[in-house]
Amino acid sequence: MKKILALLLAVVMVLGLFAACAESKPDNTDPNNVQNADDIPDEMTSEDGKYQIAFITDVGALKDQSFNQGTYDGVKLYANANGKTYKYYQPANGDKATNEDRIAAMELACKNGAEVVVAAGFMQEDALVSAAQKYPDVNFVFIDGYPVNDDDDNVLTNVAGVAFQEEQSGYLAGYAAVMEGYTKLGFTGGGGGTNPACQRFGYGFVQGAEAAAAAKDVKVEINYSWLYGANFNPSSELQTMATGWYQNGTEVIFCCGGSMFTSVTAAAAAEDGKVIGVDVDQSSQHNSVITSAMKGLADATQWALAKHYGDQWDEIGGKSTSLGAKDNAVCLPTATWTLKNWSVEDYEKLFKDIVDGKVEISSNLVEFPESTDNVTVNPVE
Repeated sequence: MKKILALLLAVVMVLGLFAACAESKPDNTDPNNVQNADDIPDEMTSEDGKYQIAFITDVGALKDQSFNQGTYDGVKLYANANGKTYKYYQPANGDKATNEDRIAAMELACKNGAEVVVAAGFMQEDALVSAAQKYPDVNFVFIDGYPVNDDDDNVLTNVAGVAFQEEQSGYLAGYAAVMEGYTKLGFTGGGGGTNPACQRFGYGFVQGAEAAAAAKDVKVEINYSWLYGANFNPSSELQTMATGWYQNGTEVIFCCGGSMFTSVTAAAAAEDGKVIGVDVDQSSQHNSVITSAMKGLADATQWALAKHYGDQWDEIGGKSTSLGAKDNAVCLPTATWTLKNWSVEDYEKLFKDIVDGKVEISSNLVEFPESTDNVTVNPVE
């Protein structure tokens, strides 16, 4: 009920502030102009071990080269550019972390001096409710999240929900794959079919494939599964499933689930298959990647931290920020994709049509999308 009430609150659209999918870079660079988060230490605390910014990971590894890492890159870039100390926490018990584990990590972060906590992933909700009430002077940035309410059902104004319109990014990826000439697609998602961001990515992927298939007058098939992705980790079972898909004709798999990526790319390497990455540009991680459905995790994190330290928290605290194409917060990385049959010019036209509202993309949270006139969805359960 709390989530429903929170989602009914006003959505704050932040236009023109994000550079993840634009040529420009964030404004808050340090004097040494360090813009690559990999060049910044993973932790920077004061001599007594205290810090100003804390990051709480989602399930999966910190260096997952996807959701966790993309978000923490934003923490490191902002802190490095603005002289802030920082530290990350991974809740105990790894992929089996409980709400109590997340609460313990969040409370430890606050006890050790955090002025602002960045928490990644929708499973952080209960921990945020607990910690935000216990530490009302600490602000919390809920990435892939929404406003949350206290025990009396009042919105917690020290929590800012920052979400993305992943359906738009997924749409672009599905459209690109079909326009490139692929008609046998796959989608494997994390969170067991309950993760809203992954659901939006997947449903957008199907809608984009349908639109491109209609434009080309072709038929497309998509294997669609949430198996082996509940914890976003790689597994032999996931690799076996992806291998089977490739062996049975699947040409490209959209892998939407953090470190699951390594299992799918291993299968792609063995079977000469192709992969679509997610969250960040994953082209440098494996030569099977043809493009990535990106969202501006690092930029959104830097923007929210700037609101905290710029005394503008009231603009986002207790509210939901939803970022999409209008904000340059979702995109495909045209500089690194390997597409041959769909031009950057055509991509930019489609992107503009999405920005202008000429292309309608549903954001419904569906576990398994229905087949359409031109796309047959094969649920793999």
